Amino acid sequence: MRVVMVSDVYFPRVNGVSTSIETFRRTLSAHGVEVTLVVPRYGDEADEPGIIRVAGRPVPGDREDRLVGWRAMHRAALVAAQDCDLVHVQTPFIAHYAGLKAARTLGLPVVATYHTLFEEYLQHYAKLIPAGWLRGQARGFSRRQCNQLDAVIVPSTAMRQRLDSYGVQSPMHVLPTGIPMAQFAGGSGARFRQQFGIDKERPMALFVGRVAHEKNIGFLLEALVHARQLKPETLLVIAGEGPAMADLKAQTAALGLQASVLFIGYLDRKQALPDCYAAADVFVFASRTETQGLVLLEAMAAGVPVIALSEMGTTDILSPGRGAFSPPVDPHAFGEVLGRFLNQPEAWKHLRTEAPIYAQEWSDDAMAERLARLYRDCVDLKIGQKLPLTAAA
Repeated sequence: MRVVMVSDVYFPRVNGVSTSIETFRRTLSAHGVEVTLVVPRYGDEADEPGIIRVAGRPVPGDREDRLVGWRAMHRAALVAAQDCDLVHVQTPFIAHYAGLKAARTLGLPVVATYHTLFEEYLQHYAKLIPAGWLRGQARGFSRRQCNQLDAVIVPSTAMRQRLDSYGVQSPMHVLPTGIPMAQFAGGSGARFRQQFGIDKERPMALFVGRVAHEKNIGFLLEALVHARQLKPETLLVIAGEGPAMADLKAQTAALGLQASVLFIGYLDRKQALPDCYAAADVFVFASRTETQGLVLLEAMAAGVPVIALSEMGTTDILSPGRGAFSPPVDPHAFGEVLGRFLNQPEAWKHLRTEAPIYAQEWSDDAMAERLARLYRDCVDLKIGQKLPLTAAA
């Protein structure tokens, strides 16, 4: 079976969408699915089999992303889909319209993964626009796009519920991105700590992700103030880059946390990131708009307990209470949980055993098998016939 995935973002741009695409591309082949990607070109990336790069220009005010040409993306998607059985759209911008057009032209089923909760995301980047109007526009935009599809893949139960409230009628399937367990299980924490000059005994909390306002990292800084009252030597390491960096560094200074916070930028996923996870005593996460929360599972796969807010997509991961704590949405309460955890590591060492066992249930191979089955269900149905609504968990 052949599938073309069309996206406005992919590596070397690092984010959850890129990670999801690459994880499925790599694992689907074992389940009889050959994937071709149509994605932006960011610079001088080397040609790779199965990847078609479309020229783009930097997005104004955002040096990380690329805006591909409308016609170029449409042409590339149509060419790539010629010998395919299904089109899988990964982003709702030019890629959505290019993938949809290619599928309809060739009579192929088309599905999309709804990765981002835009009504929450946009409020951080369009602050001058009334929030109520912006939410309404985002919901209408998402509803129209989703209802053009044969099926919608959502990474969490909460996201399916949100889209249902928008009035999405297309069948929705809950299918998270899986975790490559082996990749995160073999990191060297000692190597990471030596590289960044962190004492081997210093308690270390870790955040990994895009340094953006919607990630609610400022909440973690406020929580750190309270955690340090119980464990003064606590260090918070923030791994990632993004548009909120300047604001967060200013907040760090204002809170007097310069010696307690370390910003280290993006890390290579093959070695540096697993090393970073292995160095941490606990992973902390406060985003309230995540559609899944892959980094929580990455940390657990590395045997690192998690303290995170149970909001939106993270609820599916956190609700069983295995390998994780979920404090109230309050910096003081969050910080107290963090401080108590770091003060009594022996009392919570069972979480390090629980975390990777639980993460195994979210493995990349298990999720790829489910996605391959969904693809085949789509292809087996007559073109234009809607898929039966399922409640896959």
